[in-house]
Amino acid sequence: QVQLVESGGGLVQAGGSLRLSCEASGFVFSLYYMNWYRQAPGKQRELVAGIDRLGRTTDYADSVKGRFTISRDNAKSTVYLQMNSLNPEDTAVYYCNADGPWNKYWGQGTQVTVSL
Repeated sequence: QVQLVESGGGLVQAGGSLRLSCEASGFVFSLYYMNWYRQAPGKQRELVAGIDRLGRTTDYADSVKGRFTISRDNAKSTVYLQMNSLNPEDTAVYYCNADGPWNKYWGQGTQVTVSL
């Protein structure tokens, strides 16, 4: 059974930091490009960051460049999103996504709320 389980969300003040984790199971994690998406109320889901299978290449939305860092540990089948200098515009549900040669998988999401 494929599972992507996000954790680490919560309430934080503007300027603070959070680290999201997404633990995968049920598929060969190292074969999948991993992404973090987010969806704010009333807005479309947007791609935040992505990382290649070996963790050598990363990509970020312009809105988070320099503040967020995506990383992965293939031995633990886990992808991370370190979020620094958070601001209220970062408030959203954050989703982990596995993008593979045959399938795409999604986690259930974790809420991140940034207060002033």
